[in-house]
Amino acid sequence: MKRSSFNVLFFLKKTKLLKNGEASVCMRITVDGTRVENNIRKSIAPSLWSQAKESARGKSRKSCDLNAYIENARIKLHQIFCELEEQNQPITARLLQEIFFGQDKEPEAVRTLIGTIQEHNDQCRALVGKDYALITVRRYESCKRYLAELIRQKYGKDDLPLAEVNGELVRAFEFYLKTEKECQQNTVIRYMKCLKKITNLALANEWIAKDPFIGIKFHEKEVIREFLTMDELLTIYHKEFPLERITVVRDVFIFAGFTNVALNKIRL
Repeated sequence: MKRSSFNVLFFLKKTKLLKNGEASVCMRITVDGTRVENNIRKSIAPSLWSQAKESARGKSRKSCDLNAYIENARIKLHQIFCELEEQNQPITARLLQEIFFGQDKEPEAVRTLIGTIQEHNDQCRALVGKDYALITVRRYESCKRYLAELIRQKYGKDDLPLAEVNGELVRAFEFYLKTEKECQQNTVIRYMKCLKKITNLALANEWIAKDPFIGIKFHEKEVIREFLTMDELLTIYHKEFPLERITVVRDVFIFAGFTNVALNKIRL
């Protein structure tokens, strides 16, 4: 997995001073160019802050407490980052923020896109013949494989946290299917529906806060199917086959043709 860039910056929010004239201290976490910011609920007088050193000046108790917090925060964030790297976990600025502020998210519990699809696919495969057809499960497995290829190509990673799944990824997946996999429009839509089912599952379980498909619509192309003529059906009906198995297939096909019953609804 490609190594992520990581940086932590502390600064003052001078645009809106507190009633006592102090400025709130903020922490900015940046991973691979994406950043999140937080007010650490500490403040200091602007005259006592050194942005060059990212610390408070002086020996007062308030300055010492603030500097100790900043130093401990840097160490803790670095430890979290290293632990995630050692476990080959996808790392984002928001993930570091959540773990740092104790939002009950251990590294191993982080929900990822490919991991969630695999879990879904395993459940579907266990229900083949009951709730799912094998061809449907295979489509979900192909969807997972294509998404994994796109993530490696676009992000240089093996997986992405669900929190990072957005409209940009959805559109990139559509483009990837059409260009790299040369899928036709209706086939693309089938794969997009697979992805949408996963994001809907994530929304229902509150693993993500926003639907990445908002504002994105797909339109299927009308398929004009050709039908066999009566003469063609009769030609097949009178055709003799040396294998009994093929003869049974012919009879089922003819039955479906005359009764308009879909072949996948017929059980032998």
